[in-house]
Amino acid sequence: MAHPLIPQILDIATPIAQTLGLEVVGATFYTNQKPPVLRVDIRNASQDTGLEDCERMSRALDEELETSNIIPDAYVLEISSPGISESLTSDREFVSFKGFSIIVKTSEPYKGHSQQRGKLVSRDETAVHLSQKGRQLAIPRELITEVLFDESGEE
Repeated sequence: MAHPLIPQILDIATPIAQTLGLEVVGATFYTNQKPPVLRVDIRNASQDTGLEDCERMSRALDEELETSNIIPDAYVLEISSPGISESLTSDREFVSFKGFSIIVKTSEPYKGHSQQRGKLVSRDETAVHLSQKGRQLAIPRELITEVLFDESGEE
């Protein structure tokens, strides 16, 4: 369950991130630590999220949180990037992870299987393209429910 201050913190953090060209993707307040830790995850939509992005957000958000005084006691502010998720969703991710092993899950069996493994070749308007041991497979996008990284690396 999210800490009751999270909605207020997001209301403060979101416009700050937008002015810096960033996006807030989540926040967690770890009150079981001494001092408590407020972690805010950000993403740079135009490039990889870097240390400079985190530092800019940290300075701006820290100043605003201090002024608002919604967290009256001492706490540690952490700004970070959420890292790589298990699933691929954005066009940028499909370009960045070309050649990686993935699993494509479908809403109904396609070519006899409701999930296909292979190396990511590309994604276009109509399909996700895989390489399975050198053979190309184009899975129609309307059937795809999820595209995940394949930790086993199998094809």
